Amino acid sequence: MAVKVKIPTPLQRLTNKQSQVEAEGFTVGEVLADLERNFPGFKERLYDEKGELRRFINIFLNEEDVRFLEGLNTTVKDGDEISIIPAVAGGSL
Repeated sequence: MAVKVKIPTPLQRLTNKQSQVEAEGFTVGEVLADLERNFPGFKERLYDEKGELRRFINIFLNEEDVRFLEGLNTTVKDGDEISIIPAVAGGSL
């Protein structure tokens, strides 16, 4: 099942500067695993040492945060779009 994955600028060096790639899987977690198989280096940037998504990484499926769905077990279908969004912090007003 082909899913489009939007890649943030800081991670595009792993995808040969592609801002969007396709990956396969039946769940968000499987799609991210396929992303790692095709573009090694994603796992260490997305997951912590316990195998959990890093707290500053947000994953959206069709504009919905997967944390409010079924997390990495959220099912995907052909044509869905996953966005990897690193949290932005810092600065002052």
